[in-house]
Amino acid sequence: MTADLILASTSEYRKQLLEKLQLPFGCCSPKVDESPLPGEGPEALVLRLAQAKARAGDRMHPGALVIGSDQVAVIEGKITGKPLNFATAVAQLTQASGKAITFYTGLALYNGATDTMTAEVEPFTVHFRTLSQAQIQNYVRREAPYYCAGSFKSEGLGIALFSRLEGRDPNTLVGLPLILLTQMLLSQGLDVLGDDGRM
Repeated sequence: MTADLILASTSEYRKQLLEKLQLPFGCCSPKVDESPLPGEGPEALVLRLAQAKARAGDRMHPGALVIGSDQVAVIEGKITGKPLNFATAVAQLTQASGKAITFYTGLALYNGATDTMTAEVEPFTVHFRTLSQAQIQNYVRREAPYYCAGSFKSEGLGIALFSRLEGRDPNTLVGLPLILLTQMLLSQGLDVLGDDGRM
């Protein structure tokens, strides 16, 4: 019998990524405070929040396999949040021009039936081209990446901002490292390439 698979996220991007694995799954809103703790670094933050989201999902769906994920972008040692507006997006991309941004994505898989948690942090680095103010402003106007960490959508026009990408799984950049998730699911007995993805 297949355990229920739950994505503890309301992100459309993560939902679309998980759909690539062709497994039936549900979604829930984990409602976790994402504020960093004093002195907490980016990797520790995303690992903690991914696990907290997975546990929150388990409270709504006891006994399920619950996926939790969280992501931050780091430029010059500082966490860069979602811009939320045009001016902040332009400022973030101006700062990123000609530099590298590292994204840290925390991924957690909680098995409520066995009370076991697997969690890891997957890094991915984006190298930006040197961009003019006109290019940056045109990009932000065209794609309005106001709810994306780092102020871009790599799956869309944002790809034109980069000189190269560095990491093992481009899905990580969008918010859900599918290579790592596939390995985690297999460790819980769920083979994505098995017969209909059954355990």
